[in-house]
Amino acid sequence: MRFVRFASLLREAVEGLTIARVYYEEVRAHAGTDAAHIYGGLWAHLTAFCEAESIPYAGVPVGSIKRHATGKGNANKEQMIAAARDRGWDPSDDNEADALWILDAVLHGALT
Repeated sequence: MRFVRFASLLREAVEGLTIARVYYEEVRAHAGTDAAHIYGGLWAHLTAFCEAESIPYAGVPVGSIKRHATGKGNANKEQMIAAARDRGWDPSDDNEADALWILDAVLHGALT
């Protein structure tokens, strides 16, 4: 059901919008087998959606996000949140902080 809900939320999120490109966090190391399977399933649904809608997409390596945010490619979750708060953002958790940093990197041309 997790993947069915994700696919539904994805369709709802983009309804009525024109999407130029999708960027996502490209995770290569997972905490365990279950995490790897979940990531793979979500990635499959995201990329299938983008392909079906002809939306370009690109993964952003975790280290690149951390380096953009903090200057170090191995920053921890707390450092990522702190850097976001220093920027004036108020992320609810490290996942939101990462998403904000991906957006910031895209907007400032750091991912070209």
